[in-house]
Amino acid sequence: MSEVPTIKQRRKGRSGMQAMLIPSQQMVAEQIRSAPEGVFTEAGVLRRRLAAQHGADACCPVTVQQHLRAIAELSFSALEKGEPLSTVTPYWRMVDPASLLAKRLAGGPTFIREQLAAERPGDNGTDSEQ
Repeated sequence: MSEVPTIKQRRKGRSGMQAMLIPSQQMVAEQIRSAPEGVFTEAGVLRRRLAAQHGADACCPVTVQQHLRAIAELSFSALEKGEPLSTVTPYWRMVDPASLLAKRLAGGPTFIREQLAAERPGDNGTDSEQ
């Protein structure tokens, strides 16, 4: 990746400082694509991986959430237009279907649950609880 990360010094506590990564949307999307299929992975894991990858102490949670929302909109819109699932960023891997964020994202909690279930090994995408 040729992208140069933005790292800013931020206050941490009363007297400390930390190097805060301000990730690009591309950086966030790449981390989402590398998340395990069919499993919800907390955004905190994504932020820690990004920070470590770029030599920062932390990764900006506000920026990550903003990018996650934008990625969700782009991905869901592409799927609605008939794009193959393999061509979109699987944002559902980073959103807890029970969270308030899931209710605000394109597709909503039901779509997120369905996509996670469809990705699970041996799952044919249907709900076995009938």
